[in-house]
Amino acid sequence: MQGVLGAFHEIDSAVHAIEDLGKRRFKDITVYTPTPRHEFDDVLSRGPSAVRRFTLIFGLAGVTFGYWIAVWMSDYWPIVVGGKAIATWVPYTIFGFEVMVLVGGLSTVYAMFGLAGIPRLTTTVGYDPRFSAGDYGVWVETTADRADEAMEVLRRHGAREVRSER
Repeated sequence: MQGVLGAFHEIDSAVHAIEDLGKRRFKDITVYTPTPRHEFDDVLSRGPSAVRRFTLIFGLAGVTFGYWIAVWMSDYWPIVVGGKAIATWVPYTIFGFEVMVLVGGLSTVYAMFGLAGIPRLTTTVGYDPRFSAGDYGVWVETTADRADEAMEVLRRHGAREVRSER
């Protein structure tokens, strides 16, 4: 992975640099901040997380499995009471709901960690310890022929340090 890293002291300079990089069609931009800042969320416009899809799909699979296992057990070991139907959906709603919550919740946690890349087993390219102490870092993944253009944009917007990394 090759790219350019810019270190900024002011948040506004970093935001304006990201806006300018977006106008020049640099797509893969990573921002390192000491604390979460909504200014970067607004300018990066990443869209909603895919975690909600995992929750929905696996929650529906969980409720289906919850109903299925209850009906299967009732058919396999029937308890006939007063000639009533053995497998009805009303008494199994609680079990279906509980399995839905269990499977949906576990898939949500798995998706959060999986999509965030936690744990990272390799060193993050472009990270500098000062980005946890108050500075802001902008990492732009780019090809060698566009690296100079990205470096010029970062310098123009007030980056303290700009360097090319691999």
